[in-house]
Amino acid sequence: MRKLFGAIYENGVLRPLEPLPLAEHQQVSLAIAEIGISTDDAGLLDEEFLDGLADEQLLDVSHEEVREALATIPGSMTEAFAAEREERF
Repeated sequence: MRKLFGAIYENGVLRPLEPLPLAEHQQVSLAIAEIGISTDDAGLLDEEFLDGLADEQLLDVSHEEVREALATIPGSMTEAFAAEREERF
């Protein structure tokens, strides 16, 4: 099988952007192609939105404040991700 899939490289791991039709522990070969914004794609950017972001004041929030806010959410992120994945399949 030869098919093109998108992925993001995070913390030393390639994470697919969509589920892959592979068996657990199946070995595959990868060909890596870096994706960048070419001058042809520059018109796809929402320049007005980006300009608006530059004008906004960003809040200075500490890691601990984020952790405290997330702790108030019931359940776990793992359970939420698992439930969402089950709904898709």
